[in-house]
Amino acid sequence: MPGEDAEAYDEAVRIVLGELPDLPHLPELPSRGAHANMTGRALAVVTDLGADLQPAGWRLTDAPGVDHRRARSLLAQDLDTLEEQAQGFEGTLKIQVAGPWTLAATVERPRGDRLLADHGARRELAQALAEGLRAHVADVQRRLPGAEVVVQVDEPALPDVLAGRVPTSSGFSRHRSVDAQGASPALEWVFAAIDGAGAASVAHCCASEAPVALLTGAGAQGISVDLTALAVREYDALAEALEDDTPVYLGVVPALEPAQPPAERAMTDRILRLLDMLGLDAEEVRDRLVVTPTCGLAGASPAWARRALALARAVAANLS
Repeated sequence: MPGEDAEAYDEAVRIVLGELPDLPHLPELPSRGAHANMTGRALAVVTDLGADLQPAGWRLTDAPGVDHRRARSLLAQDLDTLEEQAQGFEGTLKIQVAGPWTLAATVERPRGDRLLADHGARRELAQALAEGLRAHVADVQRRLPGAEVVVQVDEPALPDVLAGRVPTSSGFSRHRSVDAQGASPALEWVFAAIDGAGAASVAHCCASEAPVALLTGAGAQGISVDLTALAVREYDALAEALEDDTPVYLGVVPALEPAQPPAERAMTDRILRLLDMLGLDAEEVRDRLVVTPTCGLAGASPAWARRALALARAVAANLS
């Protein structure tokens, strides 16, 4: 969500609870700085590993540095805000965290370069993330005992990891690709930890090459994609997920305000056309569909962020 301070965060929580009563979430405001962006937020969840900010970004350290402690403090403050405003909430609540491969592609080793270059280090980070998620989910469940928690695992960098497109720190070369078989275990640890904590998992990737089959095969109980960008070759895996009763989150509402206001009817029709292409009956699968913005709303204006959430709810109502 857009916003740069505590007041904006309070307002973001109010908007989410008001516009999305059936599936509110813990907002993220990355414009507050590196401590609140996707990587900093996930490192705040990780246990048994320290990190700190360097000129090139987040780097693992022997012990948590001041920036790592600040990221953890900020997450705790945000949970306090949600707990205060959502007292008595009963229903499904979503929280988010960057996945193990996106972290491996964005966090540096103590001696420099991405963790992606070190098999042992990226394994250690994935396991620490899984362990941290167990504690994080338990904390949310303690604060909001009536909530059924869904954990969205964000993996925007995964397609680049698989294709060998992640640049080294120097920028003169690329890290070696990781095949699907090699990428699956780290995802499996994370999804298993979420399941073991009594929460449901949803894997989110808004890239055109979102590896739907890899994510569901690794244990994701739901899949979230940008329908406006998803490559046609991924449609079969999406159809298979729906046929297997897997919740599918379809991004159709623009994340940034377009020049021409989108019509909710047109977005509804886009989803119906997809289902028709996949040979699926809308009546049979609509209870497995969730309508979302195409990606995060941090770059949107506050007015459009609110409007986008309202549009997502309206399109979902049209489908049902």
